[in-house]
Amino acid sequence: MSIQFGIDNLLALDPKWKTKKIAFLTNDAATTSKGIASRKALIDAGFNIIQLFSPEHGISTKGADGHKIKDQVDPITKLAIISLYNEKLAPTKEDLKGIDVLIFDIPDAGTRFYTYLWTMSYFIEAAAKFNLPIYILDRPNPLGGMFNLVEGPMLDSSLSSFIGRFSIPIKHQSSFGELAKYFNESQNWNADLKVIPCKNLKREDLFFDWNYKWVNPSPALQNFEACLLYPGLCLFEATNVSVGRGSDYSFEWIGASWFNMPAIVMVWQNILKDDIKIETLRLTMLVDNEIEDIKGIRIKVIAPNAFNPVLTGLIFLKLIKDIHPQDFKWQPYPTNVNPTGANHLSLLLGIPDAEKLFDLPLKDWLNKVVSALKVTQWEKTMQPYLLYD
Repeated sequence: MSIQFGIDNLLALDPKWKTKKIAFLTNDAATTSKGIASRKALIDAGFNIIQLFSPEHGISTKGADGHKIKDQVDPITKLAIISLYNEKLAPTKEDLKGIDVLIFDIPDAGTRFYTYLWTMSYFIEAAAKFNLPIYILDRPNPLGGMFNLVEGPMLDSSLSSFIGRFSIPIKHQSSFGELAKYFNESQNWNADLKVIPCKNLKREDLFFDWNYKWVNPSPALQNFEACLLYPGLCLFEATNVSVGRGSDYSFEWIGASWFNMPAIVMVWQNILKDDIKIETLRLTMLVDNEIEDIKGIRIKVIAPNAFNPVLTGLIFLKLIKDIHPQDFKWQPYPTNVNPTGANHLSLLLGIPDAEKLFDLPLKDWLNKVVSALKVTQWEKTMQPYLLYD
């Protein structure tokens, strides 16, 4: 049987509170199992939605990475949209004036530094602060829910940011509904929170088990392959290596004009030949307002159910740096939530002074990395909040 999303479950429940004044945080990637935008499906079913909120990338999911999103009017429902990715990240008292109920429905990418998770956290906190009930319409984690595939590091509390607000692993193997319950209790918000779960979902299910067409949750995650690789390849944002943003291969490819392709291919195949396969691929990219032909590697995952993307990305990052000591550079990654772009690698990894880690000899580096990636207590921590077997 096909998986049914939380939105499908809510529509079937037809709750009495649907006539109350509702504010809805959502985007175009949030649809029913039949592909209807969640906000349209709810309004068509008589839900009294009077206010919309949107996360990073806007209601359309097409806004550029890290760029502020302005308030706007929804082309589908003609309702006003308040952006929670500009000067503010959480709704204010004024934003929620006259609202009786909050609903959240946005797909995830299964990775700590994907910002929709933290927008959800602020929405729950606002529900608690302003005494409003909140309903999380759950969706499956595309990377599955098996805890043997969890990858750290856990976030060091000194590095709390909008790409990692609380200490969870990079690859958390949990659904938004499960994390919502965990945050609500662990942060002592005690919001009146209810999760509308998915149906027919098993923890071992990855995206390709859902029997649905991929819907881009944001511009750069154009297919499931990119989503699989994202937890590791996103670390290259903190470097002068391209991850292919703006191309057909974003987060499936890395490249730079100075890549020593024979050396990279040889070392890569010797180390990770059983986990992935690679192909050399040149991409025509816009770099500093000039068109360049860039050498690079496209990565294909062989066994998604056993893949460790964070370890893979870290190994590749170390090898690229060591093979190209003159050309490789760390660099800032400015965004709306981090205008200077400083300390980006540490914020992504959750490790203070993360760049210094890559100065270690390979053997010492590998020992530290493997130790950091092991997360032994996460499954036990999440056990009371799990929704699926």
